[in-house]
Amino acid sequence: MELRHLRYFLAVAQERHFGRAAQRLHMAQPPLSQQIRQLEAELGTRLFERTTRRVDLTDAGRLLVERATQILADVESAANDVAEVGRGAAGVLRVGFSGTATYRYMPEVVRRAARELPHVRLQVVGEMLTPQMEEALLENRLDVAVLRPPVSSDDIAVDEIAQTPLTVALPIDHRLAQEDGPLPASALAGEDLVSYPRTSSVATITAEAIRRAGIRPRIVQEATETSTLIALVAAGLGISIIPAAHALPFHSTIRVRPLDPPVTVGLGIAWRAHDPSSLIAAFRDLGRRAAEAAGTPAGPAPAQPAGEDRHVNAIGPARPAAAADPASPPAGATTAPRPAGGNSDDDPATASAGRPLNPATTSATMSDHSSTTSAVAPHHDDTTQIGEP
Repeated sequence: MELRHLRYFLAVAQERHFGRAAQRLHMAQPPLSQQIRQLEAELGTRLFERTTRRVDLTDAGRLLVERATQILADVESAANDVAEVGRGAAGVLRVGFSGTATYRYMPEVVRRAARELPHVRLQVVGEMLTPQMEEALLENRLDVAVLRPPVSSDDIAVDEIAQTPLTVALPIDHRLAQEDGPLPASALAGEDLVSYPRTSSVATITAEAIRRAGIRPRIVQEATETSTLIALVAAGLGISIIPAAHALPFHSTIRVRPLDPPVTVGLGIAWRAHDPSSLIAAFRDLGRRAAEAAGTPAGPAPAQPAGEDRHVNAIGPARPAAAADPASPPAGATTAPRPAGGNSDDDPATASAGRPLNPATTSATMSDHSSTTSAVAPHHDDTTQIGEP
C-alpha cells in the first residue's frame, strides 16, 4: 500500500463518484478505477459497493476512511515539522543572557521568537557571566549565549551585534543624582563602588575609565548579577557603573546618568563554532534584528592604525551608531579594551564576528590586561563578594 493509494481512495470516498474523483485528481477514470481495485486486492476486501447509479462505502471502507485520513494528516504534519527543523523554525533552544541584556535585550528576543519561530521553545537563563556561559556552551548545557566577549576557547564563535554605553547608577538621594546629563568620571573620586567581579569585562573597563580620570575605584562590594548591584545601589551602599538599559529593577530608587567621557561595550551572540544547527543560525539572524530593534545596532569595526595589532583594542574612538538609537554612544565615545581570559558579565567588549578568537588574540589581550590592571582597581581586603564571580 502506498500513500497515493490512500489519496485515491479518499477522493472516491468523499466524491462517491469515480468520474468526479478522477477530475479532482487530474487523472483519467480508468486508471483510478484500476488503482482502487489494486488496493482492494491488496487488502483482501471490498471497499466500495458499486452500482450503476452510485458508489457506497462498505464497513471496511468506512474504517479505512478514518484511518487513511489520520495517516495522511500525520504524514503532512511530519513533513512540515521536518521542514521547519531544517530551516531552523522548530525545536528547543537553550539561551543564556548576561547582565543588563536580560532586561534590555531578552524581552525583544523572546517576543520575536514567539512570533517568528512559533514552534521553537526557548529555555532562557538570565544574569549569567561570560565565563559561565562559555563553560555551558562547551559542555553542551547551552546552545547560544548572549555575552560580552572575548571568550578564551577557539571552539566558541562570537558575532557582535550591538554597542552599549556605560552609565553610572546612583542612589536617588545621592548628591550626584540631583542633576541629569553626563557625569564626569572625575566626579566619582572618593565614592564607594559596588561592582561586578574584577574578572569581568565591565569591571576591567570601569577600572580603566576611572584610572584615566586620575582616580582609583574604592570597591566595597561585588556581585555577579546586575539586579543585585542595582539593589545595593538603591540601598545606598555605593554607586555602580553598568551598561545602559531601557528598563532596570528598582528604577524608582536609583538615578542613572551617562558616563563622561563616554565608554562603550559590545554585545555578542556566541555558539559552538562547529555546530551545524540551522536553529542556531535562525536565532543568530533573529538576534541581530532584535538588537537593532532594541536600540543599539553594532557598527562597523573601527580602522586600526598601521602596524597595530588588530586583536588588541585599546581605548579609542567609538564605533558610529545609528542616529535613531537612543542608547547609542554619543560622538567621541570610547571603546574599552578587552579583558583577559574571556571573563565578562554583561555585553561584549569586542568580538570576532562569526568566528572564534585565535590564540594570538587571547595572548595579546591577556598581556595588555595584565599591564593595565596592575595599576588599576586596588581592591580592599574587606570586600564582600556576592555570588560566584
